Amino acid sequence: MDFIVCCRSTRGADFGDDVGAVRHLAVPKTEQTHRPVHQVGLKAWIADVTAVAETSRDPVSGNPVGDVLFFVHGYNMSAADVLRRHRLLRAGLEVQGYQGAVVSFDWPSGTVAAAYLIDREKADRSAYKLVSGAIEPFVRFNDPVRCDVKVHVLAHSMGAYVVREAFDKADDAAEPSSKNWSVSQLMFCAADVSSDSLGASDSSRSLYLHSVRFTNYYNRHDAVLSVSGAKRIGISPRAGRIGLPDTAPSKAVDVDCSDYYDAHRDSFDAVPNKDHSFYFADKVWTQDLHETIKGDRDRLAFDTRVVRGGRVHLKVPSA
Repeated sequence: MDFIVCCRSTRGADFGDDVGAVRHLAVPKTEQTHRPVHQVGLKAWIADVTAVAETSRDPVSGNPVGDVLFFVHGYNMSAADVLRRHRLLRAGLEVQGYQGAVVSFDWPSGTVAAAYLIDREKADRSAYKLVSGAIEPFVRFNDPVRCDVKVHVLAHSMGAYVVREAFDKADDAAEPSSKNWSVSQLMFCAADVSSDSLGASDSSRSLYLHSVRFTNYYNRHDAVLSVSGAKRIGISPRAGRIGLPDTAPSKAVDVDCSDYYDAHRDSFDAVPNKDHSFYFADKVWTQDLHETIKGDRDRLAFDTRVVRGGRVHLKVPSA
């Protein structure tokens, strides 16, 4: 099964392109897209995800341990696109040895690239549902006394905006229980949010408060995130193109993928918007992502990274 949390509206037997109720889905491997018929009850869904996530036992306590990665996609993606990206990510991680669960959060982005501002508005309306309908229920239902399943979040493109707004809205919510959650590894790639917004500011304080480590992967060759690449709000440089600001907290790490992409760009010709989405088709980046999720090495000790000029780069293999 493939696990999806979907907040799209419904249109007959399929999902539509507006914001709707949160549904927890278990999608058979034979399906090419997810539909409302794949919905299961929340408790049963959490139990199924947990069964996949729990991959071993703690040698001291004997309690089950494992990982679940929540993935948040970017704009201009249909439900079928989301499921394909979900499966590509999961398969790539499994090749690297990842044994946990992957859950995609599907918000209602459209299928027209020019509808950037419309997608941005839907992303804003979908944001809180990521925490209230996905992360927080999973954390609440998994008893930390009896099991230790670490929760991680990866966001691509406008998905980074969804995550930033979700964390912020959750902290602003009236219910005290909304503050009783956290994730281990928080990761952005090709993030379509202002670089300045990811400093130690009000708009991103919740990201750092509710995560153990924050990793930002960026590519200076990302044409989609250039000022002229989309009809985005404002002209402020994006974190997925220039990296984090100097004011980012110490728990944040920037990984510059520019030289790596430039050295391998011809191998990504089959990837749509390759400078923006090559990450999911690349084994070295996926290896780095897996090491980040494991969290058992210092961020400067990854085999996939090199430090030059005080900055962390995805390593370009020697010829």
